[in-house]
Amino acid sequence: MTVKTALITGITGQDGSYLAELLLQKGYQVHGIVRRASTFNTHRIEHLYRDPHDPGACLFLHYGDLTDGTRIAGLLEQVRPDEVYHLAAQSHVRVSFDEPEFTGNTTGLSTTRLLEAIRAINLPCRFYQASSSEMFGATPPPQHEGTAFHPRSPYGVAKVYAYWVTRNYREAYGIYAVNGILFNHESPRRGPTFVTRKVAMAAARIKAGLQDELYLGNLDARRDWGYAPEYVEAMWRMLQQDEPDDFVIATGTSYSVRDFVEECFAHTGLDWRDHVRFDDRYLRPTEVDDLVGDASKAERVLGWRPTVRAPELARLMVDAELNAILQAPGPDEPSVEPALVMR
Repeated sequence: MTVKTALITGITGQDGSYLAELLLQKGYQVHGIVRRASTFNTHRIEHLYRDPHDPGACLFLHYGDLTDGTRIAGLLEQVRPDEVYHLAAQSHVRVSFDEPEFTGNTTGLSTTRLLEAIRAINLPCRFYQASSSEMFGATPPPQHEGTAFHPRSPYGVAKVYAYWVTRNYREAYGIYAVNGILFNHESPRRGPTFVTRKVAMAAARIKAGLQDELYLGNLDARRDWGYAPEYVEAMWRMLQQDEPDDFVIATGTSYSVRDFVEECFAHTGLDWRDHVRFDDRYLRPTEVDDLVGDASKAERVLGWRPTVRAPELARLMVDAELNAILQAPGPDEPSVEPALVMR
């Protein structure tokens, strides 16, 4: 049986790590692009890693930066993947207001660099673009594949650009390129500055006596929160279809930040009102009030449907934080980084 090869940008992120797990389970050879830094940021994939000198290794990491088109083209030529999953981006919405140019360069133009490299070297691969519900912004819910975009942040604007350039390369050059318009999806691997993980961590730490308060911004914003491992399954299914198309992936349910906070704290037996404080530094210049996705097309065409909603997700994330506190090394126990071999 021929082994498929996949290339994942953003493999060290939440989605990248779950997707790498899924593809390895399906027998793929997986290559990931990692940005060079003076410290390792590979903790989410350490359990998947085997030394590439091992003849059974199926996961390979390469240094690369999405702002370097020459390097990206070289890696595509070297790896010759059957499937490319473009997940990497400056993905923090609030930070995009502080770094709009960087966000546009990495979140928007990186998609052009990848698609142009695929076109230039005539690579017969399938391409997945990680689009975002933030593209809908101020458009009233529910949002589906035909809903007009009205982004409310530099991040959302950059994602709209990436969406349309993906559509353009599909229509102009016949590249198998799809947009997965994923609504918010979370997990214990979410970055600690994202609100769901921030809340889950705080609830667990306050319960354990490690902190007293949690500062948040807008508690009234409503989101459609799903579970990241289920969403990466949808990514894979999109690239297995006979023809490329775009899909919304969502749960179809809406919960406020306040709802999520209340669920996390209640799971630890705490009253959130005793610990949560308001800080206007976390407000955005323009807010997205309500995002609720209609994923009926994905259910009909891909056979995909979610099973985890926000309340269960909140409890799941808090339990993971409580377990992490119990298993944390003591002050005298060393923390050892693995010796990862990069290409």
